[in-house]
Amino acid sequence: CNKLLIYINKFNNCIIQERMSYKTNVLITKEESWYVANSIETNVVSQGHTIEEALENLKEALELYYEDNSNINDSSNVCLMTSLEVTI
Repeated sequence: CNKLLIYINKFNNCIIQERMSYKTNVLITKEESWYVANSIETNVVSQGHTIEEALENLKEALELYYEDNSNINDSSNVCLMTSLEVTI
């Protein structure tokens, strides 16, 4: 999570707006005619007819998710990824 401070000078008054930037790992799968994009850390899911559309829709969904959950502690969303081999 990165913080971005925006300074706006309006009529000689300085307004400070704090915005947060989050990164997430995304798993994209193809289901029939849809691409499904799943944010692994948040479990927010969206879809689109193209990969780009699915990612753009997921970005919008994540913006709403983080706006509604502004008190989220970034360290609470731990994501571990590994591989597993199965012999049959």
